[in-house]
Amino acid sequence: MNLKPTLSLLLITSLILCAKLQAQQQGNPDRDSIVQLYGVVMTADSLQGIPSASVIVEGKSRGTITTYDGVFSIVVMKGDRITFSSIGFKNSTILIPANLADNQYSVIQLLVNDTTYLPATILRPRPTKEQFERDFLNNRLPDDAYEIARKNTDEATRRILMNSLPADGREAVNFQLKQQSNKYYHAGQLPPMNILNPAAWADFIQSWKRGDFKRKK
Repeated sequence: MNLKPTLSLLLITSLILCAKLQAQQQGNPDRDSIVQLYGVVMTADSLQGIPSASVIVEGKSRGTITTYDGVFSIVVMKGDRITFSSIGFKNSTILIPANLADNQYSVIQLLVNDTTYLPATILRPRPTKEQFERDFLNNRLPDDAYEIARKNTDEATRRILMNSLPADGREAVNFQLKQQSNKYYHAGQLPPMNILNPAAWADFIQSWKRGDFKRKK
């Protein structure tokens, strides 16, 4: 029986375990440097506990929040910087002494209100119907805006826009429904021709006089 492969495997495994154990021992901090930090976070003006305040260890991605009464407790290291923050208050930072003789450290942290000044806002009452009519009638439009409005309300311009602009959804649906209605109304017979209809001829003559059939550039 050849034991050389087995002995080699055991030797390699032992070396790996020793290296891992040594790395864990180097990575684990000294127990004397561990500190139990506890205390209360309060307002500086009224000494009231601040609930849900953040207690963050800088650079360690660790932290906790205070209770309803502002009490907290967290494990930190000697020399760590602790930041206390809460909405509506200015942040505050403390330093855990590196030469602390004990493994417990208590603080009463006071946070100062962070005042935010918003720009002034003027609230005005809603105008009445009479006030709206008075202001609307007395409003003076500049000449250029008045001229644009006059051109847009011109009858010829409105007819050109009506013929050139595409129909909206409502107009398209109504036109389709009207076409279907005429088709079903004259089903089984020839549809009437408006060539002898006096009303149709009157509309044609009026359209001809207005120039609706002129070629548009």
